[in-house]
Amino acid sequence: MSAFWSAWVTVITLAVILGCTWLLLATRKSQPHQDTTEETLGHEFDGIEEYDNPLPKWWFQMFIGTVIFGLAYLALYPGLGTFQGLLGWSSTGQWEEEMQHAEETYKPVFAKYAALPVEELVANSENENGLKMGQRMFANNCSLCHGTAATGAYGFPNLTDADWLYGGDANTIKASISNGRSGSMPPWGAVLGEEGVRDVTSYVLSLSGAEVDGEAAARGQTQFQALCTACHGADAKGLPILGAPNLTDDVWLYGGSFEKVAHSIRNGRNGVMPAHKDLLSDEKIHLITAYVYSLSNK
Repeated sequence: MSAFWSAWVTVITLAVILGCTWLLLATRKSQPHQDTTEETLGHEFDGIEEYDNPLPKWWFQMFIGTVIFGLAYLALYPGLGTFQGLLGWSSTGQWEEEMQHAEETYKPVFAKYAALPVEELVANSENENGLKMGQRMFANNCSLCHGTAATGAYGFPNLTDADWLYGGDANTIKASISNGRSGSMPPWGAVLGEEGVRDVTSYVLSLSGAEVDGEAAARGQTQFQALCTACHGADAKGLPILGAPNLTDDVWLYGGSFEKVAHSIRNGRNGVMPAHKDLLSDEKIHLITAYVYSLSNK
């Protein structure tokens, strides 16, 4: 916050408090000193008159108390622009303190599960609490993309099946979570032309058993072998080292309709999985890995 806006907030805040205090005192001074009076303000409606009685003392004292409390609060805690308060408190500092306390409290628990291989964590029912911890951390860090049930969404893979872009073993899953992934499919529309895109689409869909135009698929096969096998392999079953998907299993990241597959070939695709090694400790990543691994290894 700049010095101008800090001063602006400070002046406005104090002016409102002091203005309300002045209004309260000035109004009370102009009222009768007696607790009650027979004088009226001259207002009458339906036989009801408004008396000019002063504000009850307890009510007046309560207003003064709130003013004192407000000024004391603003002196001790942040509230006046960039002034941090005499106590030096901040929400960030409190959060960091609570996180440090939680880290010290649960560190032995995380260490206990981190010492076990992922496969043992999943296989042994005694480690159910560890998997539940991994599930909660997955919900906090991963569900935005993969869904609360880890079944994925458009452009985000389903983690509950046996189809993996980079491999589904525990070490590979952990590497994906820790270091992230970046996948890219180049656009082929300019190279193939629209007719070529549709021919290759027909061939790709035929690999998973879809009914397509046989002649178009035959033409597309030649183009596929010339342009696509470097990533997807000669058998079109993909290359995990590149994150190139298997095109023969009818599992689609961006949809398996003719138009959606054609869109992928024509315009290409780009996918990014963010790295979490700087956000989560190794022990937490270990538990999330175990939970994700368990989804496809019941």
